Amino acid sequence: MARDTVAACALAAICGLVSWVILWTHTSDLAESPRARRLQANMVISVLAMFATYRLIPQCEELFISARLFGRDLNKALPKGTTQEQAPKVPESLGTIAACVYLIAMFFFFSIHFHSFITEEVEQDKFPYAEFVEYMAALLSICCMIFLGFADDVLNLRWRHKFVLPAIATLPLLIVYCVTFNSTTIIVPMFLRSLLGISINLGGLYYLYMGMLAVFCTNAINILAGINGVEAGQSLVIAISVLIHNWIQIESRQSDHQNHFLSIMLVTPFAGVCAGLLYHNWYPSRVFVGDTFCYFAGMTFAVAGILSHFSKTMLLFFIPQVLNFLISLPQLFHIVLCPRHRLPKLDAKTGKLNTSKAHFKLDTVGKLGSIFLAVFSGLGLVSYKETKAEDGSVDVEVSNFTLINVFLRIFGPTHEETLTIYVLLFQMLCSGLAFVVRYRIALYFYEGPDLSEEDILAR
Repeated sequence: MARDTVAACALAAICGLVSWVILWTHTSDLAESPRARRLQANMVISVLAMFATYRLIPQCEELFISARLFGRDLNKALPKGTTQEQAPKVPESLGTIAACVYLIAMFFFFSIHFHSFITEEVEQDKFPYAEFVEYMAALLSICCMIFLGFADDVLNLRWRHKFVLPAIATLPLLIVYCVTFNSTTIIVPMFLRSLLGISINLGGLYYLYMGMLAVFCTNAINILAGINGVEAGQSLVIAISVLIHNWIQIESRQSDHQNHFLSIMLVTPFAGVCAGLLYHNWYPSRVFVGDTFCYFAGMTFAVAGILSHFSKTMLLFFIPQVLNFLISLPQLFHIVLCPRHRLPKLDAKTGKLNTSKAHFKLDTVGKLGSIFLAVFSGLGLVSYKETKAEDGSVDVEVSNFTLINVFLRIFGPTHEETLTIYVLLFQMLCSGLAFVVRYRIALYFYEGPDLSEEDILAR
């Protein structure tokens, strides 16, 4: 799939969404309300943000390279006699540009959104302080994660920092949730109500869950990476899925519109900058998005899910990321040796990617590691090979524990662009499954598929 084809598809999707929203706001019962005008303004700003990202990234490439923020694409064949150090420099952390454009777009939108309350004489008790604080807290948490992501790109933070810092960045969000909503009660599925009752108040455990949700979202996209276009691509698919869910809830008239309008206002500009970034990150990638974008994307989704009260539905849109996390657990927690890079390995002769391997001595793996190796190899998720060394020890060669390597195990050696398409198609299929679970299967566990999540899932 050519880069221009990807651009055309993204542009058609974004412009189609904008056109539909503008038409909908003119024909629905919200046509004359200020909320319709704000939606239209948000859509226009999102399109402008997409084009701004598209234009600014090429102009900033040399700036990042001169600041030594660059890498080399390990999955591209080099001319004969060329070493990896002589490979072309690819500017890294260009997700920073997309994140900055997003913040500027949101600043402009806020000025439009609250313009009527500022310019017109509105009584003090009618100003939407709760909504204003939610937007400010959302932006503060996103800003914190952009900063931490850029720090990771520059300083190469340790994994333990990547788990702790997102939780700290979520604190403003959780404080606002506590002040404005503060519901920590969950509805019990119908088949368990005879034992547990209709609902359970989790108290502080629910806030712990939301903090861990932010940690998971920020790291999940970062872990499912390593090939051109996959980070920005999966983020765009999730963003579109979230927007579809929001519109379904608004159309159903069963939920509080404000919650889902808030999500739309936050996620639509993100989809715009994501589409602009994807054009440059698609195969062959002209830029790398860096950890900055992964953290920025994850926190944007976490903020939307928490403040709009559909955090569990948000997790449904992360099914591939959850699977990748579960597959990666043995290496992430160093139960099995985890190399620095787990991205697929290029076969220079065929131009296709193969599974990457980890090599270690069998006696360096504990009992738990041996169990994981036996289970994963038995399920066909990883390749496993033992070789007896001259000193009597056993050398182990095992494919790295990632979802991308599982795809390569299923489909065999694959071109990088084709592999990215497979991953994104799987992301789309999982989003379809998420909608089936949310709107059909939930019927068998709760009162109805059309009720809002704050009625049947989140509260």
